[in-house]
Amino acid sequence: MSRFLFRGATCGLLCGWLPVAGAAGFIEDSKLKLQLRNVYFNENFRDEQGMSARAAATAKSERVEWAQGFLLDYQSGFTQGTLGLGLDALGLVGFKLDSGRGRSGTGLLPVHDDGRAADEFASAGITAKARLGSTVVKHGTLLPKTPVLVYNDARLLPQTYQGTQLTSTDIDNLTLTAGHLDRFKQRDSSNSTGLYLDGYGGPASGDFSFAGADYAVSKQLRLSYFHGELEHFYRQDFAGLVHDLPLGGGVLTTDLRYFKSRDSGTAYGGGIDNDMFSGQLSYAHSGHTVGAGYQVLDGEAGLPYISGATVYSFSNVGIGKFIEEEEKTWMASYAYNFAAAGVPGLTFMTRYLSGDNGRSGGEGIKEWERDAEIAYVVQGGPLKGLGVKLRNYVYRSDFARGRDSNRLYLTYDIAIW
Repeated sequence: MSRFLFRGATCGLLCGWLPVAGAAGFIEDSKLKLQLRNVYFNENFRDEQGMSARAAATAKSERVEWAQGFLLDYQSGFTQGTLGLGLDALGLVGFKLDSGRGRSGTGLLPVHDDGRAADEFASAGITAKARLGSTVVKHGTLLPKTPVLVYNDARLLPQTYQGTQLTSTDIDNLTLTAGHLDRFKQRDSSNSTGLYLDGYGGPASGDFSFAGADYAVSKQLRLSYFHGELEHFYRQDFAGLVHDLPLGGGVLTTDLRYFKSRDSGTAYGGGIDNDMFSGQLSYAHSGHTVGAGYQVLDGEAGLPYISGATVYSFSNVGIGKFIEEEEKTWMASYAYNFAAAGVPGLTFMTRYLSGDNGRSGGEGIKEWERDAEIAYVVQGGPLKGLGVKLRNYVYRSDFARGRDSNRLYLTYDIAIW
């Protein structure tokens, strides 16, 4: 009874504007989930490559923070009728558990002008949505996930965007996506700002528009194409192919990705004219997955992307991104799902990347990274769904500071209804 009353009260607050006669689907198909995230981040710097003597003398030797996050996610159903209406809401809160002026800046928490992390920060978002057939339009707070823009969710709270997005699956095997975004919040901030190029330090910003399609040619072959443009910064085209081939009792997956990027309009971020091709082969059999890949960036500047976002590349790993001008990168990885050995919920992954022949600030560069991750999700009992993940990253470069990083994540999802 209490759950029913809570659900009814929540709907009363969120959907009073909807036609009552058609609100049954809005209520009955609604979902409310609370996710708890506890993150410990420890990163030690191992050298001062690429820094002036003055900067090295004042630079931090480590970044260590511990924080607790709460993510409340409400998703309504749609009202009944030809045109269905709905409303989503997202609430985000983060609390400092441990930090210090000399150890802040991990990306878990906002940092004040005096170098100290905030004790807490919070933000909230509302998204109105409408459905006609299998086409859904959303307006408000969004978490875009396309090849030309992937929101960042690698710390305590996710990066969020403001705008409009359309997704249509009315045609069999074809998904069409389009959108226009004009504001965003970084993963460690409550402040909404205009969008800008990662690495850009000026006052300008621009809207981001994107459109694309994913097409399943068959169960084994999937194709995709997307175009995105950050106004007055850059425009970008993406083409991708994923193919699964049953082989020797396992599956061989080929994943090919191509980006073509050019500067746009006023080009506030400088001249951009490059192509990036990356390909990865992976073979999965009996819980084991072995992968190898190669990536080439050719042309002027590095691969452009919106500040703080995740890059849709195999090389966007724990610390490095390996997308500098003219950089060539090879990758190798191994993963094991212990469900094959009778321990469901336990997984392991390790990978190695090496990039060279690149340029940064006119100088030649090299970099490498080694990552390892072990994770477990409780499969039953009162703690079912509790996740524990330990990550270890080692990064070295001749143009940036080397880092050893250890990160512990505890997550727990609670389905309120």
